[in-house]
Amino acid sequence: MATTERRAVGFRSERGPLLLAMMLSTGLVAIDTTVIATAVQSIVADIGGFTQFPWLFSVYLLASAVTVPVYAKLADTIGRKPIMLWGIGVFLLGSILASLAWDMPSLIAFRAIQGIGGGAILPMAITMVGDIYTLEERARVQGYMASVWAIAAVVGPTLGGVFAQLDLWRGIFLINIPLCLLAGWMIWRRFEEKVEKRAHRIDYAGAALFTAALTLLILGVLQGGHAWAWNSAPSIGVFAGGAVLLVIFVLVERRAEEPLLPFWVFTHRLLSATNILGFCVGFALIGLTEWVPTFLQVTTGAEPIIAGLALGALTIGWPAAAAVAGRAYLRFGFRSTAIFGGAIVLLGAAGLAASTLAPSIWVVAVVCFVIGAGFGFSAVTSLVAAQSSVEWQQRGVVTGTQMLFRSVGQAIGAAVLGAVANAVIFARGGQEQDPATMMGAAGAVFLGTTAIAAVLLISAIAMPRVGRPSQAPASPPTGPVDVAVDAG
Repeated sequence: MATTERRAVGFRSERGPLLLAMMLSTGLVAIDTTVIATAVQSIVADIGGFTQFPWLFSVYLLASAVTVPVYAKLADTIGRKPIMLWGIGVFLLGSILASLAWDMPSLIAFRAIQGIGGGAILPMAITMVGDIYTLEERARVQGYMASVWAIAAVVGPTLGGVFAQLDLWRGIFLINIPLCLLAGWMIWRRFEEKVEKRAHRIDYAGAALFTAALTLLILGVLQGGHAWAWNSAPSIGVFAGGAVLLVIFVLVERRAEEPLLPFWVFTHRLLSATNILGFCVGFALIGLTEWVPTFLQVTTGAEPIIAGLALGALTIGWPAAAAVAGRAYLRFGFRSTAIFGGAIVLLGAAGLAASTLAPSIWVVAVVCFVIGAGFGFSAVTSLVAAQSSVEWQQRGVVTGTQMLFRSVGQAIGAAVLGAVANAVIFARGGQEQDPATMMGAAGAVFLGTTAIAAVLLISAIAMPRVGRPSQAPASPPTGPVDVAVDAG
């Protein structure tokens, strides 16, 4: 059956299993960033290395972030499917090796391998969804994809706690094996694409320089204030080295025939605004996921699972609003819908900051729902707008760039908000388990989240006014690539 016919006859039912595979793949990455948190004590008790365990988180985030632009460019060159399957395969390999780790350095190394695989999975999942769903459907579907992260914020720590309680921390990585195999098999069977066979000039120099530069810069952000002081020689050296490599990267890219990151991505007004918005989303999300459960546990005495469920209200607000956003931007346009969502995020973040004056599980759950709804209207709409502004051949780069900005936002958010909270705790005597101290620290963190929510709203306002998107179903790509879904 021709691609156009697939979209007219029975195409909706055929896409269901593929969407499930995309959500499952995204869930692998999302849960793996949080599942270790509650199992650290069990891991350290078995293989040691307490002083090194923060690298379990840093190296994963670093490896996944720096590889996103490389995978995004390759996806526009050789297709989405091989990159996605590669990512799942590498993630699977890293998971198996991590389950066999004999000491902390080996576990850190294997987490890096997981991160290299994860760097392909997330942008490919979002790009593939953009390929197979119509403009009207994308907001709802991207909302489902985004809600996976909020679910992971609850499921990850809970699952890690269960394995730690049973003293079976290696099971954290072993459960990835059947999930990876299932997701890979479904994508292999369900997703088909035909890519024009032509010679490509892979930008190896640009990829190496960008990876090295971003590695140093993100490393400086992640480790500043922890492994070394911000104004120390190692910190200055890392940032200076990253900056120099970034300048060299720009010079090399100007001469590259097929650059890794085309500069039009950063000069395009709509893409610039949506990239900044993506950065703000990553920054705000890391503040919520790291501090809402801790804040509720210390100040209200809530059990970890209850505190996690309060944060999990995001999982309800986000996809619910995203389902409505699809109709909203078709009627009112991308910019108006994104501005509306940004205003809701700002309102919810301000409410969260105010809740620290009188902590309540129910109040926090409500404002988390509101923030999630704001993300459903703003973050999802901006992503769909960015994908819809380019052809198939550029969609991978555009999506990957936005995911990169979100990852960098998470890295910087974790460092900045952590430094703010530690400063408050230190000023109040270092008693982080004291409710009054935690109220002050969380208040400072949530005020920072409110400030970044204001920037999110400003970036939505900065989006250019464009005509209302057409309600007609997305037609197959008219370029050299034909994307279809096989019913199997």
